[in-house]
Amino acid sequence: MKLPIYNCYHPILRKKSTAVTGFDEKLKNFTNNMLETMYGADGIGLAANQVGDPRSIFIVDEFSGDISKRSPIIFINPKISLFSDETSDYKEGCLSIPKFYEYVTRPELIQIEYQDLNGVTHKMEFGDLLARVIQHEFDHLNGVLFFDKISSIKKTFAQNKLRKIEKDKFTIHYDMLNRNGEYIKASD
Repeated sequence: MKLPIYNCYHPILRKKSTAVTGFDEKLKNFTNNMLETMYGADGIGLAANQVGDPRSIFIVDEFSGDISKRSPIIFINPKISLFSDETSDYKEGCLSIPKFYEYVTRPELIQIEYQDLNGVTHKMEFGDLLARVIQHEFDHLNGVLFFDKISSIKKTFAQNKLRKIEKDKFTIHYDMLNRNGEYIKASD
């Protein structure tokens, strides 16, 4: 079941996530709904708070659009333990911030510890695009949005675009909830 994605100005996106304690069928159903939502919105990452759930969960799949190559990873209660000194810039976007893209500098390599759907702990290293997407989604779990990481000058230039998002003056191909929790239907 596709879930509506919350607009970046909704208060839940500024709250720190809570730990997952129950690894059960409900959790599996919820993450399946998250995957359906992410793929339906042509995303490559999605955090639980972006669909209104405060738990510490996010999903990533750099092959979102190509069904034959999909290989999603579900991160539960993640902790990034290592960031490389090497960084790179990349133009990021976010399903909660429709049609807004900006360059963000992030470490190129990370090490992350997380639990899977069965509660088993994994420790892995990721680089390149996956490392970036993981950091972006991990930020969501801490109430941080990617535009928080851009320079003051870039934020100033972006104000008109961000005001349009805040005032729901945009078109999207997926359902969304605005800052007040009002439903915005996809404009196919």
